[in-house]
Amino acid sequence: MEESGERIIQVYIEDEMKSSYLDYAMSVVVGRALPSVRDGMKPVHRRILYAMREAGLTHNRPYKKSATVVGDVLGKYHPHGDTAVYDALVRMVQDFSLRYPLVDGQGNFGSIDGDAAAAYRYTEVRLTEIAEEMLTDIEKDTVDWVPNFDGRLKEPTVLPSKFPNLIVNGSSGIAVGMATNIPPHNLGEVIDALCALIDNPDLNAKDLMEYIPGPDLPTGGIIVGKQGAREAYLTGKGKIVIRAKVRFETTGNRTSIVVTEIPYQVNKATLIERIAHDVREKRVDGIASLRDESDRNGIRIVMELKRDAQKEVVLNQLFKHTQLRTSFGIILLTLVNRIPRVLNLEELLEEFVAHRKMIVERRTKFELKQAEERAHIVEGLRIAVENIDEVVSIIKGSKDPETAKKKLMKRFGFSEIQAKAILDMRLQRLTSLEREKLQAEYLELIKLIAKLKAILESEVMIKNVIKEELHEMKSRFADPRRTVILEEEEQELETEDLIAEEDMVVTLTHRGYIKRLPLDAYRRQHKGGKGSVGVQTSEEDFASSLFIGGTHDQILFFTTQGRCYSLKVHEIPEAGRLSKGKSISNLFPIDSKERVSCIVPIKSFGPSQSLVLATRAGIVKRLSLNAFSNLRRSGIIAARLPESDSLVEVKLLSGDADILLASAKGLGVRFKHSQLREMGRNAYGVKGIRLTPGDSLLGMVVLKEGETLFLATERGYGKRVDFGLIRPVRRGCKGVKLLNTDKKSGDLVVAMAVSEDDELILISTAGQVIRICADKVSQLGRQARGVKLMSLEVDDTVSDVARVLTEDQS
Repeated sequence: MEESGERIIQVYIEDEMKSSYLDYAMSVVVGRALPSVRDGMKPVHRRILYAMREAGLTHNRPYKKSATVVGDVLGKYHPHGDTAVYDALVRMVQDFSLRYPLVDGQGNFGSIDGDAAAAYRYTEVRLTEIAEEMLTDIEKDTVDWVPNFDGRLKEPTVLPSKFPNLIVNGSSGIAVGMATNIPPHNLGEVIDALCALIDNPDLNAKDLMEYIPGPDLPTGGIIVGKQGAREAYLTGKGKIVIRAKVRFETTGNRTSIVVTEIPYQVNKATLIERIAHDVREKRVDGIASLRDESDRNGIRIVMELKRDAQKEVVLNQLFKHTQLRTSFGIILLTLVNRIPRVLNLEELLEEFVAHRKMIVERRTKFELKQAEERAHIVEGLRIAVENIDEVVSIIKGSKDPETAKKKLMKRFGFSEIQAKAILDMRLQRLTSLEREKLQAEYLELIKLIAKLKAILESEVMIKNVIKEELHEMKSRFADPRRTVILEEEEQELETEDLIAEEDMVVTLTHRGYIKRLPLDAYRRQHKGGKGSVGVQTSEEDFASSLFIGGTHDQILFFTTQGRCYSLKVHEIPEAGRLSKGKSISNLFPIDSKERVSCIVPIKSFGPSQSLVLATRAGIVKRLSLNAFSNLRRSGIIAARLPESDSLVEVKLLSGDADILLASAKGLGVRFKHSQLREMGRNAYGVKGIRLTPGDSLLGMVVLKEGETLFLATERGYGKRVDFGLIRPVRRGCKGVKLLNTDKKSGDLVVAMAVSEDDELILISTAGQVIRICADKVSQLGRQARGVKLMSLEVDDTVSDVARVLTEDQS
């Protein structure tokens, strides 16, 4: 190597890679991926607009092929692939990508469905009127210029831009190790904020949000809450939640969800495909048909609902699982003096004001120089016209133009420029009319020079010029806001929001299997019928409890040992009528020594509500309902019971009501609820009814006006008793007769309150179910046995009865 004269420099490879990669990264950041804070343009967009201006493609001129523009940009300014240039050009045409499109296109430039644009040999373009305002005064030395890639031409480093394109049209780009994502905004709002900032430079980002409440997206939609935009404007980073704009339409007996605006940057065709997929996969339930009725006048996606679907629930499912609800992460990253910086709203607007101040100053200096040069020439022409005879004589007596120019300069003190202008003057300027025009032009130039000098000498006048131009832009191009901004912040969708509100029959078997089944699965029958099978059971198991509750209701499960667990109705597995359900031990950790004795549905927790617990030994206890509002999965102790006793019934108590306790032998005690005071969860309780040997507490009823007592026995006999026939007594006594029990009727199995509008579901230990109207059950005296309600096999008995509440009662 030494003999050949070559020189070798040793370099560590890690140092070379660091240096080379940094150069590459900065080249991508500055020269390709990030926009300038001044004009909001990346180099490719800037070059496209400038090339179109140079080609004369203004808004009032004919369109030209996009291929012409792409060729000019590639050949003169942008030495990259034609695809990159055309893709950038296409995006500037699309009114669903830019809030204020910068290129007016003719032909297929893609669609919101994701359709690709036609090839550039088929489409035509020209500048929009607002884009021309980005290039206005570029010829007046308002911006710096640099050589193009081969040094033949000059290109601008930035555009003069009369409006803040960066924030108005937004921008997105991924550089090396950083990214920008700026949403579009409303031009009128941004200009109002700029004018306010010019008038009061002390305004901060929080103050400016009074003028710019949030982004204004090309596709409209709804921004939920202001917190995300507020955070982005204050810190430079934030996230907004965007929802589609929807409405409900009813045609006949069918309701439809109609989408008229979709979130920004969402592909409509993909959105519809995803909705259809989620409907097939049962993530979204209740949609019968889906069709796209969009046309050139706007978007219209129609989702026709099933007759039994709840529109609010279906809509929540759509928001949860599809792009009808999206989020947009705002990153206000931009190039400031070729350095990437994350700015807040105040800094973004201040940088644009500084940019416009520089443009106005440079333009004013350029116009002042031109005015002074013209005034200098006009002044010479005026002197020449006033001394025209002598000037003509000098010119005639000179042998050539150069000699004439020197004589004029010597005789009248003209400058070389003035002398040359006089020699080039036409004879028509010697008429009296032209002489008057010269005088008027000179006076106008003097005024203009004075005005331009005053602007340059006054910061206030420069600001006024900027404001005047901004107001002009607003009057010409501002339009109403498209995106609605909701004041309320988005609430996280709870599971209940995605589940239809409907009544369910909750069934619990003796061995602890639970399920839910829609109430409509049971058909109404007349009393005395055989009923339908509601649960498939074995000889060792039978249905022990049945309850009606809404899917959004919370159910409290009380075990025989006094422990309480909580589940939502929709959390209970749904199963068919012949299925036994799922073991309750899989839903919460119930002890093997205990079983669920009763379930209580709760629609809401209130301070005036309480629970009354009754045990098999006739002990009662009153607890505040709020003590059960936030149950952990492991449950809580509702009452501490001895091993010899077990919990039989729990009732919800609200307001002033009497309590009735009923025993298996047909005895009952009615007493005022005031005889029970609220106790702690660890207390056992007080005596409610005095039981004879062999008897046990069967049930408990909270009396309400308009209701009667319904009683049913083991062998399917039953009746209704007017509460007025049951006199109030002292808590803890033996009570009065409610029903005569014997071998034919069997012991009492159910005591509950019903109204005449109620429907009742009876279930047997063998799993037979019958549904009857309460008003069909005879109302009899206390001593009567009752009438036959359900025909049973010899070895079958009534297990439980549930009351179906009407809408008014529920």
